[in-house]
Amino acid sequence: MSQPCLVHPALNAAALLASLVLTIGDANAARVVLGAPAGEANLTMGCLYPMAGRAAMYGQDSIAGIDIALRDLEAERAEGRETPRLRVIIDDDLSKASYGVRLAEDFLRNDEVDVLCGMVSSGVAQAVSRVAQRERVVLIGTDHASSRMTIEAGHRYYFRVTNDSWISMAAGARYLRDLQAGTGWKRLAFIGPDYDYGHVSWTDLQQSLDELGVQYETVAELWPKLYEPDYSLHTAALLQAKPDIVVTSLWGGDFIAFVKQAAGSGLFESTRLANFDTGANYDALVSLGEVPPPGLILSARHHNNWPDTERNRRFVATFEQLNGRYPTYAAQGAYSGVMAAARAVQAAGGKTDSESLVEALEGLRLDLPEDPPGFASWIDPVTHQIVQAQAVGTLERNDRFPPAKVMVGNWSVYPAAELRPSPQLIERRRAQARSGSEIPTSQPQHP
Repeated sequence: MSQPCLVHPALNAAALLASLVLTIGDANAARVVLGAPAGEANLTMGCLYPMAGRAAMYGQDSIAGIDIALRDLEAERAEGRETPRLRVIIDDDLSKASYGVRLAEDFLRNDEVDVLCGMVSSGVAQAVSRVAQRERVVLIGTDHASSRMTIEAGHRYYFRVTNDSWISMAAGARYLRDLQAGTGWKRLAFIGPDYDYGHVSWTDLQQSLDELGVQYETVAELWPKLYEPDYSLHTAALLQAKPDIVVTSLWGGDFIAFVKQAAGSGLFESTRLANFDTGANYDALVSLGEVPPPGLILSARHHNNWPDTERNRRFVATFEQLNGRYPTYAAQGAYSGVMAAARAVQAAGGKTDSESLVEALEGLRLDLPEDPPGFASWIDPVTHQIVQAQAVGTLERNDRFPPAKVMVGNWSVYPAAELRPSPQLIERRRAQARSGSEIPTSQPQHP
């Protein structure tokens, strides 16, 4: 492992990312250290993110989100508040589970980190979670979204501070219920990547619709591989199935490729496409251009234009000022992870051992950029999943966040309390996992 590249938290984040680009070709040289020097930090975090390839933007935005969180904590200290000083070490997990395990073990053995964090890939997160459980060290997940992580595979030391596939699909199910009341739709299709995240998302949606008593007919289930270059066969299958609604868990470049390829097929003339977890991510909105396909129903784990609160406006504006562009949802997730660690240390009276941090994190309330007025996110002590509101909407013209020409509006907002999985569902899925009859999975990768 190469020597750390120390970066002071006051360093402009754009310069930080520029320096990252210079070293990105060598995985061992991609290491970044932010925050307090080792001898002055109250808590050290070891975070894993992709820094190259198709998921690199999510890793870069996560680093920038961490930088903003550290700035906010230092500002609190400058105001005289007793805020802990954090040191955050970040390294490239290459989006590979085996390499992520190696990095996590190196963080614990060589850097003596107090908390592990991060990860875009659900596959990497699952592998590192097992390390955290074995070593009894807290792991704070900031981006990956498979609900299996907190429902089936949840354990004492794993926490997640971003919306998961259950929250997104529970909100989506409510949107579809309300839409059905107005349109009478009946025929539903699903297309998602053929690995854990895709399959779990479909299961979450079906279970949420069933709990709400929504009546529908499944007319197609399609499972393209991750990074599929050609969706023509999948589009043809959807046209033949004639669904009223297509729900997708395709994300990032795959979602954009599917939408663009399907746009010329006539699919959007006869059906509406919904993506409740990642479709409204900022990079997707930019790619949709000035005239996106009609009828899209979208949401994401953070929105730059919702909620329209001082805190969210400040977070988005700070990111843009430091980086020269607007953030994807990954930035707010990583920001939340650092703030959760800092607030846990405060709640634990300055203690940083794992057991004290676990007790502090269970039920912890956090004021975050994505919280609507009058609500604070909180961590469910049963699942260790953060509980947050979710907003779903449709596209409208909006020039406030260039180069995007459209943003989501016409919001339907679902309160956090409605989106938690029921105790009965949690127990049923955990029992199925113990019996070996859990959700099918293929090669787990992202998000």
